[in-house]
This record gives sequence, C-alpha cells and structure tokens, in this order.
Amino acid sequence: MDRTRFEKPPRWWGPRLSPLGVRLSGWLRRMIISKGPRISEVEVRGAEHVRRALDAGHGVLITPNHSVHGDPMIVYEAAEKFGSPLYFMGAWQVLAVNPIRCAFLRMHGCFSVDREGTDRQAMQQAVDVLQNRKEPLVIFPEGEVYHCNERVTPFREGPAALAVMAARKADRDVVVVPCGLRYYYVEDPLPALLELMDDVEAALFWRPTPERPMSERLYRVADGMLGLKELEFLGEARQGLVPERIAFLTDGVLKRVEEKYEISAEGKTIPERIKQGRQRAISAITEADEASEEYRGCADDLDDCYLCAQLFSYPGDYVAERPSIDRLAETLDKFEEDILERPTATVRARRRAVVVLGEPITVPKEKKRDAPSELTRTIEQRVQSLLDSVELPERSFELVPPRVPAAAVADPTG
Repeated sequence: MDRTRFEKPPRWWGPRLSPLGVRLSGWLRRMIISKGPRISEVEVRGAEHVRRALDAGHGVLITPNHSVHGDPMIVYEAAEKFGSPLYFMGAWQVLAVNPIRCAFLRMHGCFSVDREGTDRQAMQQAVDVLQNRKEPLVIFPEGEVYHCNERVTPFREGPAALAVMAARKADRDVVVVPCGLRYYYVEDPLPALLELMDDVEAALFWRPTPERPMSERLYRVADGMLGLKELEFLGEARQGLVPERIAFLTDGVLKRVEEKYEISAEGKTIPERIKQGRQRAISAITEADEASEEYRGCADDLDDCYLCAQLFSYPGDYVAERPSIDRLAETLDKFEEDILERPTATVRARRRAVVVLGEPITVPKEKKRDAPSELTRTIEQRVQSLLDSVELPERSFELVPPRVPAAAVADPTG
C-alpha cells in the first residue's frame, strides 16, 4: 500500500473548480493516465444515467471502487461522456505533496478531507455540492487503494452518511450513482513481472526461483513475510492456512492498540477499527513531546495500524479464485509497495479501462437511524455487480491456470 502521512493536516484545501481549465487540460490528463497507470483506452458505459440525473436537476454523488492511484483521472474521462466537470473529496495528503499538483487538483474540483478525524469543513463542502451545485461529487467509499480491481473491499459509511445528510435538507432530490472501474492488460506484462518477482525474492535474501510457477512464488513470499511478522508480534510463526493467520495477527495487533486507547471494536470492520486506532494515536502524538517515550509509543501504534491495513489488503481467495495475469500482477503491485517499499507500484504493460456507471439510487429524505448503513450496503453491492458485468476478451498472453500448492488452496496472497 502507498504509505501516507498520518498526522493532523496543516490546513484545509477547498475546491477551485474551473470548467474552462478542465476542458483545456484534457490532453494533460490523458498523458498522465497513459504514462502512469498506462491506460491506452477508456470505455465508458452508462454515462446516460448521470446525464439524466443532471438534466433533472438532482444532486449527484458518484461512488467508484478505488484499486488504482490513477482512478480520479479515469473518472474524469467518463465525465467527458456525460458532459460535466466534477468535485472530488480527496485525502489531504494528496494535496499536500507540492503546490503545482495541489493547484491542478483544486482546479479539477478536488477538496481535502482528514480521513482520520472529524473534518467539518470537508463535510460542509460535500453537503453543499450535493444540495446546491450542478456538478456531481465523487467520493471513493473504500478509502484506500487495495489493488483488488475485481472485488470491492468494505465500503465506509461516510459517503452514504453525507448523502443522507444532504438529502434531508435539500430542495432537490439527491441520488447516488454507483460506479465500477475495471482494468485489464492488453499487452503482456509477464516478462517484466518475472523480473519484479526476482527483485522481491532477492529483497528477502532468497535466491530467485524462476523455475517455479509464478503463483507458487507468490505464495512462498506471502508465507515468508507473514511468518516474519508473526515472529515479531507473536513470538513465533504459526501454522495453518495463511488467510486465518492474517486474520489472527491483524486482530491481535489491533486489540493491543484498542486496549491502550480504550476503544470499543464491537460491530466494527477491520478498516473502521484501523481508523479508530489512527484517530486516537494521532490525537495523542500531537500532544506529546517528540523526545518522550509517549511520542515513540504513539508512533509505534501508527505503524501497527498501517501494518494492519497492509494485511487487510491481501484477501484470502483473490488469486486462487481466478489466477489471471491481472490478479497476479495486482498482488505483485502490492509486493512492490510493501516489500520493496516503493511509493507506488509501476505498471509494466498497457492496459484498458472500463468505466461502468449504474442506475441512480435515490437517497431517502425521511429520518431513519440505519439509513447510512443500508445505503452503504446497497452501493457496495451495486458496484460489485457492475465490476462483475465486465467480461474480459480472450488474450493471447493470458496465463494457463498455474499450479497451486495444495496447502494454499485458500490463496494466502490475495
């Protein structure tokens, strides 16, 4: 995972949406997605759903899955099909990188949010867009880039809660448009991936094993890295299926953080528990002296929460379910960031993007305690259905299903 700074933001950045600037910079966006995510073509389906909602005067929230760092630029390619610029809610760390990037993003409607705190300015901005602006608002409910392009991870309730909050006092209807972003290779990445696999094994002080099937090498690396973390936190490497070991280790690390800060984990998902731990640790570290034991302890807590987010990004059956070149590449992307500690994974061949926009979901105006939870579940299910609807074409370089070790049938790597 891309490691971001977890601290209190230095300021809040508001949007400076410029429709003219958005139109004139289209060539630059297309250059960015061709160089970074290496997208050679973007197919957009369902743009008419957004166009009809905008023509009807509705407030529109678009909720895509988030598996690639270049997702916002891809959504903007879709926006050209329904003819509207966009507002984006983005992590403050993205806007704090440098002034030029910040200005470019704000021109495209991006405003910052402190994901680990209660950011009232970001909430007010989001509600204002949904109640009053003609342009759609885009929020990624997964909150993190997990590199699982064909499967959503649990959606956070924040986007749905904002939509419900806006709908209750709006003079117009507010709708949510689920959005699936699906990527697949149109050029063979395997030669470059094999080189990357050699680098990963070498980083573990292992002799590269190119004679083994790629999937087997992935399983060995996952098992080895997990064993090292178990030794660090539990005192010994455990036995059993790797998905179960990941769940056990994640729960144990989070429980320690939760006990320290007196946090209840009841009814919370792993991402929600990680967020709670980060919030408390960030608050505590802000008040501590940098030379103190308390400061170092809080810094360790933030590192532990980050480890749990890394562990969570490896689902238990992702590769084994369909051992395609795309899923193997995504797992290697995570290895590149987590083991080789590179800021972002390097895409090693050309890909195609498919953006699927679904039927709008009208947000209820009546007060109901569980409304955000119910809406979140509906959005998550709809986005997954949109991803499932994309059928990949036959490709000459697609892998023959690789040999999977018997002990790894449940797929330890994700």
